[in-house]
Amino acid sequence: MEKNRPSPERAPTRNGIVYLVGAGPGDPELLTLRAARLLSEADIIVHDGLVSADILAMAPEKTQRVSVAKQRSRHSMPQEAINALLIAQARKGHKVVRLKGGDPFIFGRGGEEASDCIKAGVQVEVVPGISAALGCAAQAKIPLTHRDASSAVSFVAGQCKGLSDQNWSGLAGKGRTLVIYMGVANAEAIVEKLIADGASPDLPVAVLENGTRDDFRALQTLLTDLGDLVQREKVKSPALLVVGEVARYGDATDKFFEYAQMAGVEF
Repeated sequence: MEKNRPSPERAPTRNGIVYLVGAGPGDPELLTLRAARLLSEADIIVHDGLVSADILAMAPEKTQRVSVAKQRSRHSMPQEAINALLIAQARKGHKVVRLKGGDPFIFGRGGEEASDCIKAGVQVEVVPGISAALGCAAQAKIPLTHRDASSAVSFVAGQCKGLSDQNWSGLAGKGRTLVIYMGVANAEAIVEKLIADGASPDLPVAVLENGTRDDFRALQTLLTDLGDLVQREKVKSPALLVVGEVARYGDATDKFFEYAQMAGVEF
């Protein structure tokens, strides 16, 4: 019987707990100190597909890892099953780290997971992470607010129960910044929606692909050109769209003016 006991350093904790941990947009150096410590202490890590291999490698090799990666229209595990897995593992006395790209409470379904844990009587704590919007914009040197360009920021999902169910009126325009998550696949429909809601076709837009990673790209253009830009540059997820005057700033400004001239806009 003794030989079947878990080793002391990996023995489950007496009372299990679920940590909803933000892994940030990709760069391991953007993890919080607490997130890094929890990775080293976890009994099991349940992670998204956007969590980089470098971050997962920070945990000991013998730590159990479970991928619940989601892709457009294809989930390896339904959300309800993920919630049940977290609860079941915590009830076994394990320290469970639910590792999410970005921040757990910004389009990370952390709210659903936290609620189910609370209802099940399982202790749950949230460890915030740098959201994709903040990490990607910082790498591109695009300020989401700027005294001369924007005093308000909104975050929306580009695919969430269909674009027709969302009200974006007034979110993009003078003095405002709109950050669109998961919007690359629907770029053309997003352009139509924003213009129909009153946004100017000449509004600057930035496309931030693979933020904080080695293959990061920042592309800048005008709203009317967004769909074409995504096609000709072969933009792939993960990528964010930043809509507003702040998109004129940053590393790719020269390219922005090139695309603006192609669209017949003069500055």
